[in-house]
Amino acid sequence: MEYHNPVLLKESVDGLNVKPDGIYVDVTFGGGGHSKEILSRLNENGKLYAFDQDIDALGNALDDSRFTLIHENFRFIKRFLRFHGVKKVDGILADFGVSSHQFDVAERGFSTRFEADLDMRMNQNNTLSAFNVINEYEEEQLKNVLFQYGELRAAPAMARLVVEYRENEEPIVTSDQLKKVLGKFLPPRHANKVLAQIYQAIRIEVNQEIEVLKEFLLQTPELLNDNGRLSFISYHSLEDRLVKRFIRNGMFEGEPERDMFGNFEVPLKKVNGLIVPSKEEIKVNNRARSAKLRLAEKK
Repeated sequence: MEYHNPVLLKESVDGLNVKPDGIYVDVTFGGGGHSKEILSRLNENGKLYAFDQDIDALGNALDDSRFTLIHENFRFIKRFLRFHGVKKVDGILADFGVSSHQFDVAERGFSTRFEADLDMRMNQNNTLSAFNVINEYEEEQLKNVLFQYGELRAAPAMARLVVEYRENEEPIVTSDQLKKVLGKFLPPRHANKVLAQIYQAIRIEVNQEIEVLKEFLLQTPELLNDNGRLSFISYHSLEDRLVKRFIRNGMFEGEPERDMFGNFEVPLKKVNGLIVPSKEEIKVNNRARSAKLRLAEKK
């Protein structure tokens, strides 16, 4: 399988502060780029566990006695590490979003560039696909998906048009059909941007990406050893906001309880500021353009 360059490779692995004999987890294995870099910094006593729910990624498994690839969604990180006898780790790396490989395989339906059936499942065994979202969701549900996850102001009108079309004409089966139905919202100058927002919204819903991210983040402080590190790369503001708030407050909304002096306790502390790719990296790897890296350490 052809997988592209891992984004922010050096910065994200440097951020883990790898101990040669430590235990690390790469929860978004993909093509194995980040995993290979972590392994290169471990000695014979170090261990790396990786997660990937996409069956295509299993073909990239690394032949290394220090490495274990777990074919599961990283929302179950604690459960499956326990299964392998691991209760604490020294660092966790995540490169959220869709892999370049998933974007480049037309039939997976992730890319706006290709004509394909509406799918967008990261785990091909899941029952919910983009087809179900577009053809079976009530108008209100569909509006909420497009508004919350695509940040589309025209979400109510888009949802109404989709529902009218599928009820009066035919089911919407392919990406081309969806583009035609929503054509009036795709002015030539902004068509790609709006389409990307529509696709993002549907993809997040299909793969429950926000719920998965929250479940995962809540497990991380308990899994980390003291001074253990988190290194997380996000690609859109919804993800990045959750990561930032969780590192700062230990929660996703509101503020933590303060003591009588106005102080509050959270399990993590921020390491450095926001890290973004260099112009050189973006030139070589266009996927990096929206990447944001945040690092944290267990107190």
